[in-house]
Order: sequence, then C-alpha cells, then structure tokens
Amino acid sequence: AGGGGNSLLFENWPEYVDPTEDDLTGTVDRFMAETGIDMNYTETYNDNVEYFAKIQPLLGTGKTIDPDIIAPTSWLVGRLISLGWLDKLPIDQVPNVANLRPDLMNPSWDPTGEYSLPWQTGFAGIAYNIDATGRELTSTADLFDPEFNGKIGMLTEMRDTMGLLMLAEGVDISTVSTFDAAASAFEKLEAAKNDGQIRRFTGNDYLNDLSTGNFAACVGWSGDVVQLAIENPSIRFVIPEEGGTSWADAMVMPKGAVNRDAAAQWMNFCYDPVQAAQITAWVQYVSPVAGVQAELEKIDPELAVNPLLFPDDETVARTFAFANLAEDVEAEYDARFAEITGA
Repeated sequence: AGGGGNSLLFENWPEYVDPTEDDLTGTVDRFMAETGIDMNYTETYNDNVEYFAKIQPLLGTGKTIDPDIIAPTSWLVGRLISLGWLDKLPIDQVPNVANLRPDLMNPSWDPTGEYSLPWQTGFAGIAYNIDATGRELTSTADLFDPEFNGKIGMLTEMRDTMGLLMLAEGVDISTVSTFDAAASAFEKLEAAKNDGQIRRFTGNDYLNDLSTGNFAACVGWSGDVVQLAIENPSIRFVIPEEGGTSWADAMVMPKGAVNRDAAAQWMNFCYDPVQAAQITAWVQYVSPVAGVQAELEKIDPELAVNPLLFPDDETVARTFAFANLAEDVEAEYDARFAEITGA
C-alpha cells in the first residue's frame, strides 16, 4: 500500500471511541461507510511506558510498525518527536484542522504543531467519595490529611501524581527542567507511602476503590469520574486550588506509516464537530474540537453544560501541562518514582 492505500490501522486506548450499539452507528463504522476505507481500529494501547517498550526495538533501529496512527499521551508524543520516530502529519489534507481548540495549537510537546493532533484531552485532579470523606475536598493537601490514612490512592502515571504534588509546592510544571525542582515533592510522596497514608498506586482501576469507599480520595482523571458519577452521585471531582494537570492523548503517525491519505481522511472526519460530538457523548472527555458543545446540545443537553467537559476559563487557567524533560532528567524522575511506587 502506498500513500494512497485504502486501509487504515489505528491502535488506540480502550473505550476511547463510541461503538456501534443501541441502534447507533459508531464513529469507525460511520467513517468506513462514508469513505469506503477499510479501517482496523484496535484497543491495544494500554500504558505509555509499556507501549514505548514494545515499539522501541523496531522504530529505534529504523524499522516500521504496523499502525498508521497511535495516540500516546502528550509527554510521550514530545519524546517520540525528539527521537525522530514520527512522520509529519498530512495536515494540508485535513481542512477541519481549523476546528482545533486554540489553546491546543502549537503545544509544548509539539511546538510546530506538525506532528500531532489531539484525540481527547482531560485533567488530573482529586476524585473523592463524599460518603467516605464526610466533607468537600478542595486542595491537594487534603490527600495528606491523617484522617484519611490508608484510604488514599495515587496514579502510576508519574506526571499526574507528581504534577499535583509539585504544583501544591508552587513549582510551575510547564517550565520545569531539573530533578531538583521535584525532589521535595518526591520526599513528601515517599513519606506518605511509608506512613501508610497511601493505600495503593493504580492505573485506571482506581474507579472501583473509589466507588466502594476503599479510597476516600485519590488522584484521578476527569472523564472517568464524569462517567462514574452518573451511577454514583457521591463521587466528586475537583481541580485542586493549587492547580491540576492537563494532558492530551494525540494522534501521531509512526515513521514510515504507509496509509497517509486514509489517515488524513480519518483525522478530518473526527475533527468535524458533528462527528466529534458523537465521540464526546460516549467517551465524556474534553474534546479537542471547537464547536462540539453546540452539536452536543442536540444529542445530550445535560452533558453539554457539564463543567468537566466544557470547563470555564478560570478552571483551564488552573491546569498545567508537564514540560518535556530531557532524556537524562526523565530517567531520574522515572527511577525515583519507581523506587517509591515499587514498580
């Protein structure tokens, strides 16, 4: 298949696109019907570090991998760009790129905006179960309240956990470049682990602990909590007053990806607000596509006014994306974090 191949492989995270169910046609099937492209969409992307380890032996030696598109989290996008493992996107074939949210243009992880297009975005903040806490939480400091000893969860995603702790200490994580800037936040995390304050470090599986009250509170992701709160109204989510982290999972094309024309058509399709709204209605993260709110009002008026999906400017101003770290600094952060989490 050359650049004009009629097939497409996208390896994405689990439960990250609306499926065909309940008499509704999912985005992948709508796309195939409209374009005639044979799309293979998989949910085999589970963890950034794990995926990097899988592709490194191939891309690192100049070989190619099968997917035309993958959607790593923004920090890994930055790393893949600096390693030279990505091709520039066929942006000139994606007119709907005009609908990209202005705050996502030329982001820190992709300063020229040539290598990535965000798939979904969101925040990490504090998720809590008010039945277990007995009060509203507002601050990262609440996670260290001795009252919640043994009932706190932290994420294994280093940038989200450390980002909150560093912001709470007044560190601007969007410009951080040294290990020293994080040293005292790491010490605080280690002390909380040793004191038994932290019950465990989790990936996406924190939701169950939060529902049952095993966790009174934890570091969590906005979209998951939106979905959980529908079933369980005692679950809350807050961007801490000291600041939360913002992240994006962004579509990129690994070096040598063959189906460039089909990839451009997919990206263009998903950046049409009508299509993007159907994705948002199901995944309930913050869409990177401007104009989604008006379209979502037609599908789900209640969701269209949810402040976790359409945060106001004041909320956005309190969220920060982690800076790209140099490889050696990244290694120091990762080693220290692994030492504490036992990973």
